[in-house]
Amino acid sequence: MTVLGTRALGGLRAGFAGTVLTRDDAAYENARTLFNSMITKCPAVIAQCANTADVARAIAFGRAEGLEIAVRGGGHGVAGTALSDGGIVLDLRRLNRVTVDPVARTAVVGGGATMRDLDRAGQPFDLVTTGGRVSTTGVGGFTLGGGSGWLERKYGLACDNLLAVELVTADGQTVTASESSHPDLFWALHGGGGNFGAATSFTFRLYELPQVAVALLLWRPEAGPEVVSAYREFMESAPDEVGGGVIYLTGPPEEFTPEHLVGQLACAMLVVYAGTLEEARQVCKPLLGLGHEGELLVEVPYAELQGMFDDPPGYRNYWSAEHLESLPDAAVQRYCERARDMVVPSPSQHVLFPYGGAVARSTAGYPVPWRRAPWVVHPLGLWTDPEDDRRAICWARDTRADMKPWSTGAVYSNFIGAEGAERVVAGYGLENYRRLAVVKSRYDPDNVFHLNPNIKPG
Repeated sequence: MTVLGTRALGGLRAGFAGTVLTRDDAAYENARTLFNSMITKCPAVIAQCANTADVARAIAFGRAEGLEIAVRGGGHGVAGTALSDGGIVLDLRRLNRVTVDPVARTAVVGGGATMRDLDRAGQPFDLVTTGGRVSTTGVGGFTLGGGSGWLERKYGLACDNLLAVELVTADGQTVTASESSHPDLFWALHGGGGNFGAATSFTFRLYELPQVAVALLLWRPEAGPEVVSAYREFMESAPDEVGGGVIYLTGPPEEFTPEHLVGQLACAMLVVYAGTLEEARQVCKPLLGLGHEGELLVEVPYAELQGMFDDPPGYRNYWSAEHLESLPDAAVQRYCERARDMVVPSPSQHVLFPYGGAVARSTAGYPVPWRRAPWVVHPLGLWTDPEDDRRAICWARDTRADMKPWSTGAVYSNFIGAEGAERVVAGYGLENYRRLAVVKSRYDPDNVFHLNPNIKPG
């Protein structure tokens, strides 16, 4: 650290309500750890912001010192854009307060909150909104990318339930975007990612839902084609209350898992039903009669569901996705065959999610072109041994290649890492991208916030 740098750091720390960390601080190593252990970036400064003023101060410091700026919420993004190598990180995790208004059925959520923070705050009032599929996901990045979750077929995407966003822009100004204030920015924040500033709070619409029913059914992997085909037919007429997907995974060491599937590749069907277990049993009768070998059927609060499938931290990660306009038998066969290339045993998952319902019916013109796809295949690789890197990455890429004949071309950016400029545009749609570039030029003309699926200023 140069003398000038030391003086500058002293200036940042003076009046900073949070904590400023450098490599010399004992807390630095833990603060720079992300969900994806393949990411080993070393920021020069980690600014653990305690309030909006801290965020503005850290942005000004980063720009004055010529430091690349990263914004960290949950730290779940597979590409590791929550860190800047040699730059400054705006660590928002202390901004995690959630305030629920049970009468208005709204929640104001800090920009560094996780889904656990939001879900637990709503639970005493039986109030929920569409969240990420694990509790440790950051609300900010999840929502700004669109927000696909278990309840989306019933209540829409997370961004569909967004009422307002407080944002600190590249010039240090705090703005509140809503339908009546900065409407261009508000539109852009419905899927445009972290391109426009550091989001310090979100206001969401909530829904009353006392409990959800969960069914996790297990088969041997060779039953996959029959299971997926049956699931496809079921979902064509399933009510909006039904969410979930088909997942190839490693059989977990649980009581409901047959001994011969523990630690082995298994085909699973997960049904999340927005209602009671009794209602779910009636609706899902066709699925419960497919001869599954393992079964978990429970009724739980939504917040508990959100933590049931948390991916463990500390694993190497690589994900991708392909959104499909149809799912014919040939696509089913290719999807099932590709499961054989997964790293097993590991937490890796080979997922087929349905969209539809409220997601597809929405007439909002937000920059989320993938909402019209009825299906998405999502290879989610997690493993420990660096020797498996090539195999795991090739598996995800080969899965994409398999699905290309049925692809819509659009992509949910939160499901992928850094896959090139073409995929960035595909995450927004070409016309949306052009419109987003205009908004970008208005709020971040110097592209300060570029560690994301980046939109270049128009």
